[in-house]
Amino acid sequence: MSFLTDWILWIIGFGTLVVSAWAFIDCIRARPDAFPAIGRQSKGMWLALTGGATLVSLATFSPIGILGIASIVIAGVYLLDIRPKIAEITSGR
Repeated sequence: MSFLTDWILWIIGFGTLVVSAWAFIDCIRARPDAFPAIGRQSKGMWLALTGGATLVSLATFSPIGILGIASIVIAGVYLLDIRPKIAEITSGR
């Protein structure tokens, strides 16, 4: 592959790692009682999913392939669906 292609894939891989780590850290900080309150899986399940996504992103460092895609999807679902609902519940609004 060319230098440009390698560089672009490295940036996307790094972005996947950062996003999945952000989701995992945010999940660690969330209150455990908020997850059942929003009607989602338990905190333990989301910790396993986002932690696994972070480990896969770190191990493969490649957004190409089923594991890379699954990592970004899991992190995206947490950050775009679960996190806002937890913030709404915990802020008291």
